[in-house]
Amino acid sequence: MNEIVELDSGRVRGLTYEKHRLFQGIPYAAPPVGELRWCSPQPVAPWPQVRDATEPGNPCPQLPQDFADIASLDEDCLFLNVTAPRTGGSKPVMVWLHGGGGANGEGAIFDAHRLAVAEDVVVVTPNSRLGIFGNFAYPGLAGGGGFGIEDQQAVLRWVQRNIGAFGGDPGNVTLFGESYGGLNVSAHLVAPGSAGLFHRAIVQSGFALLRSPAGAWAPGSPKMPAIWLSIVEFEGLAEHLVGQLGWVQPGKGSAIEQLRRIPVEQLINVSSVFSRPVFGGAVLPESPEQALPGGRFHRVPVLAGGTRDEARLFTALFWDAAGQPITPDGYDKLLADGFDAAADKVAERYPVDAHATPSLAWADVIGDAAWARSVWDLATALSAETTTYVYEFADRDAPPVVPFPPGFPPGAHHSAEVAYQFDLGNPAPLTEAQRQLAATINRYWANFARSGDPNGPDLPGWQTFSAADPHVQSLHPEQITGTDFAAEHRLDFWNALA
Repeated sequence: MNEIVELDSGRVRGLTYEKHRLFQGIPYAAPPVGELRWCSPQPVAPWPQVRDATEPGNPCPQLPQDFADIASLDEDCLFLNVTAPRTGGSKPVMVWLHGGGGANGEGAIFDAHRLAVAEDVVVVTPNSRLGIFGNFAYPGLAGGGGFGIEDQQAVLRWVQRNIGAFGGDPGNVTLFGESYGGLNVSAHLVAPGSAGLFHRAIVQSGFALLRSPAGAWAPGSPKMPAIWLSIVEFEGLAEHLVGQLGWVQPGKGSAIEQLRRIPVEQLINVSSVFSRPVFGGAVLPESPEQALPGGRFHRVPVLAGGTRDEARLFTALFWDAAGQPITPDGYDKLLADGFDAAADKVAERYPVDAHATPSLAWADVIGDAAWARSVWDLATALSAETTTYVYEFADRDAPPVVPFPPGFPPGAHHSAEVAYQFDLGNPAPLTEAQRQLAATINRYWANFARSGDPNGPDLPGWQTFSAADPHVQSLHPEQITGTDFAAEHRLDFWNALA
């Protein structure tokens, strides 16, 4: 059955199910093509007839990856999807920013009907420009490095104008996201243009304060003292890359005009180089690495956390699945390259023979040294200024979101919790206990969206995080309780090395 809803740009026809309504492929901004490539999002042209909203819009341009098997060459991709219960009332709104490494992913693959129906919330899952299309910076290009963030701001403004038509409350909007989406949520906490567009934030495995040693992400990945780069650095990188590729020629117009004529098929091959927003421009004037610990962020309640075994996903995909599992000698070299004079101390705390394989040993090192410290540092920074709740997804039997190599236990790997929140195509093969955990996670998240507090009847109590009482809620099918996160991840050891 179909339902028609009136928006400020025209009418849309979506799908009606027994308990929820689904509208897909709604344009929230003009297609960023031609002269609008690398421009701030522009208003969408109104449509006079009823527009079909029963199918997703185009994903933003991307090449398929093992972790995100989506391909697209179409820049006309600024669409969003709305899942809403059929019940009446003014409901909390939850806007989901997807992960995917910064150059991959789309909103439509996250089926939010379980969350919407069980928790009586309206869920919006948008696309925004990715990679070179969303984060490109170049001398003379206005707004460089922040087009994807601006797209998401346009989504939030669309919500303010239109979400009431779906039963949502524009005065109660929660911005939540995982991985790259979580990184973007952190950017919105700092971005001046995002002020007042959302009222609560959930950061899932967002790595705004991540400090990663060499080799943390993949073989040969460099040391990254911070995840954020400045617009000056990105402009220099872009100039070098454009020069190598010969995309700008004398006498053929301005550099920006020439770059806007480069076919998508060529741009997309280097899209992953520009896989995160940059600071130093109008969109994100200050690095979140400095702004968040400095207390310079929007004062909204925040729920933040990660997974117990974040780094196993990357080690499995980029070492073992790539045919180059880490050997004992390789482990020693990674420690030497990553930790210099402290390598022997790290080896003593993380002995290779205490793990089933050297790859798992390295995943444990990186999971603690980079990911767990990032969660802790973010929680500490936020809790000094605003109400903060912190969690760890701890189900080490969670179904893997991508195929893992034989013999490599996925554990509670990076992004494992997402299949508990959403259906990603087919529902995940969860046990009854895991389904109960999934329902509990969605209830916590929706309670937080309603009031800024995840607690509710029939739920294990969840305390706020503070420096004096750093409570971290462990989310596990058998038990939901506080955990000694700092001891679990040896944070005293890592902070002493810093």
